[in-house]
Amino acid sequence: MKYGSLEIGRRNFIKYAAMSGAAFCMGNAPASESGKLPEKKKLGSAAVLEKFRTLGSGAAAMKVSALGFGCMGLNYHRGAHPGRKACLRLIREAAERGVNFFDTAEGYDPFTNELIVGKALKGYGDRVFICTKFGHKYENGRRVMGEEDSSPASIRRACEGSLRRLGVEAIGIFYQHRADPKTPPETVAETVAELIKEGKVLKFGMCEVGASTIRRAHAVCPITAIQSEYHLMHRTVEDNGVLAACHELGIGFVPYSPINRGFLGGLINEYSRFEGSDNRRDLPRFQPDAIRANLRIVEILNEFGRPRGLTSAQAALAWLMSKSPNIVPIPGTTKLSHLEENLRSADAKLSESEIAGLEDSISKIEIVGARYNAEQQRKVES
Repeated sequence: MKYGSLEIGRRNFIKYAAMSGAAFCMGNAPASESGKLPEKKKLGSAAVLEKFRTLGSGAAAMKVSALGFGCMGLNYHRGAHPGRKACLRLIREAAERGVNFFDTAEGYDPFTNELIVGKALKGYGDRVFICTKFGHKYENGRRVMGEEDSSPASIRRACEGSLRRLGVEAIGIFYQHRADPKTPPETVAETVAELIKEGKVLKFGMCEVGASTIRRAHAVCPITAIQSEYHLMHRTVEDNGVLAACHELGIGFVPYSPINRGFLGGLINEYSRFEGSDNRRDLPRFQPDAIRANLRIVEILNEFGRPRGLTSAQAALAWLMSKSPNIVPIPGTTKLSHLEENLRSADAKLSESEIAGLEDSISKIEIVGARYNAEQQRKVES
């Protein structure tokens, strides 16, 4: 399948939006009926998310907005952080525009990310789900790098701390952040099941675990969602049995880094520099040679997206959401313009032939660089 010429991109998308006086005016570019963005209800001139999806099944089911908001990058693993007031405004803006599914963790700039999210969403009550994670090891309030602890006592400590910092009565989805080789998944699931019975947790989730671990844990406590990295440059979960297990067991899937840490948005090139605490500077896939080699993927996304009124970031998100109705991506951002851009992607529905064509084009590009370094990769099963 051939796609049109490369022009739109995230940068041009924002520029044209500003020129038009509306944040996300995409013009009248021709597009297929399945892929074109329809008109969206507005909050003033802003996009409002009105679509919902269900993660999990049976007693584990949770109805959430079609897109969530990943809060990690607001103050962790990114070099340029907005001030706290800007973070609070952005989270609240997302909630006002229909996002009800927020993702954080005690390990994000340990404990402070949860405090920001909790303060921003204070007063929203059961209108939003705040999901967080446990599983890293802490001693005297400091994380022990490279070690995990999902013992029952550690899970309970994490739960009480997160409830306090978030200021909520119950955690939305309580995810195991990384598998703990010392604690069987059955023990983890049993402990979270107890917390659910106590009303401190609504649902159970796991991150970056393999199909066998999923099955073992799910047999003890039904899992609502698995959270792992998944995007057009990292599709391992399609081949290692994770997505198949989720489909078979009725478990939802939450892709983190759905725009590949910003790369698929088109604003990163080989001259980009990642400063301070930005973890991308240490990731093999974000080294200059790898970035230069992989930029063809962004070009393909732009070529695909332009006739459909989609930026490369929107095309990447639309691809994910078109793969399954039980997938809910959680893109993060520090910019209102990118939030609006992300929200509009929920209106794009790609046909099976469009999905296949996009995948075929990208499959011809050799992706350069691993997603993680060796130590980070050792911590994931998927």
